[in-house]
Amino acid sequence: MSAPRSPQEALVFLARLNPSGIKLGLERVREALAALGNPERRAPVLHVAGTNGKGSTCAFAATALQAAGHRVGLYTSPHLVRVNERIRVDGEDISDEDFGQAILDVLERYPSAVSEPMTYFEFGTVVALWHFARVGVDVVVLETGLGGRLDATTAAPARVTAITPVSFDHMEYLGDTLAAIAGEKAGILEPGVPCVVSRQAPEALEAIAARARALGAPLWVEGRDFELTATADGRLAYRGPAWRLDDLSLSLRGPHQRQNAAVALACLEALDASGISVTARAARVGLATARWPGRLEEVGERPTVLLDGAHNPAGVDVLLASLATLYPGRSLHCVFGVVADKDRGPMMRALFPRCASVQLTPLDTPRSLAPAAYLEEARSLCPDVAAWPDLDAALAAARARAGETGVVLCTGSLFLVGMVRARVAGTPSPRGVS
Repeated sequence: MSAPRSPQEALVFLARLNPSGIKLGLERVREALAALGNPERRAPVLHVAGTNGKGSTCAFAATALQAAGHRVGLYTSPHLVRVNERIRVDGEDISDEDFGQAILDVLERYPSAVSEPMTYFEFGTVVALWHFARVGVDVVVLETGLGGRLDATTAAPARVTAITPVSFDHMEYLGDTLAAIAGEKAGILEPGVPCVVSRQAPEALEAIAARARALGAPLWVEGRDFELTATADGRLAYRGPAWRLDDLSLSLRGPHQRQNAAVALACLEALDASGISVTARAARVGLATARWPGRLEEVGERPTVLLDGAHNPAGVDVLLASLATLYPGRSLHCVFGVVADKDRGPMMRALFPRCASVQLTPLDTPRSLAPAAYLEEARSLCPDVAAWPDLDAALAAARARAGETGVVLCTGSLFLVGMVRARVAGTPSPRGVS
């Protein structure tokens, strides 16, 4: 691969990196950051790991920090439609020009990334940290890619860490027990750095607590040290180690968002205690105005077209609970797509029997599982299932079956969510990268 010479060529260089490559280990990332003068140390970091809820938690926290007057860098993954979504400053996606220039800057200072390319996620993480330092953010919110101990984001020292609910996903890399997976997530903990932890299965919490004890990291546990509860008037109240906040409301939908908001508030409280000022008003604004597309997101009417990025069994359980609350009595017509390396069985067995019809579609990625490969399996779970050659045909079939009153639910993969969002927004660039 040759070195790019312009911002436009730099974006092409990024796109040519292995999009599905996963190389666990921090050596290359640390080497690159050292060559750049350690941009990861220029601003305090909130580092968030977990299986589900990471993105929403980061969105709540970043929006509140911005409302508190801080210039906030937010790094998340994967993206839905455009890679620029991964790197945001004060809620705005990085521009193509700035993105390309940041890539050129990194390659100029660390030319080894040309001769021995890093993975897509490693390189993107380094570029994000360089960009945040270059534009002078006050605080950085980082979401891990997967795991924690060997995730590229862990190369950045944290002021506060957080672990959202841990469940089974990426088991080929993280282990096949909850304790093993949680132990990998707990790899983001640092000596003396407070860690906020959502409610967990007992074996997951014990693995995290053991890591915290070994490092001397204070642990803030949901239900023990903080919680967000509903009051009689339907509003929400937060109780943390020091904060008492009443009359809270959430912009993100679904009962599971209470837990994500609780973790975000505890993170904000911990950051405030460490010297990064966050007022009660800013916390309220953050919870009430945060946006996180692709999660219970409505993008069409008559019928309602709903997007949700659930792509593992725990995510589907959360989705089903939210559907029962938000759309009681409405018939569900699912458009479903999945990548071949996902454990699709538990998701399908939980979701498909709840649907009046299921339309299977391929995804715009080499990892896509062909609908014909699991059509019969799907038909054993729902009486009305069809396989289609493309998303447009699958969507048309689901809309026809839903009529004006049903709900078209697009789920199973963030690739699918991005494909639908791109069609709705008329955005020409497909997602294409995980």
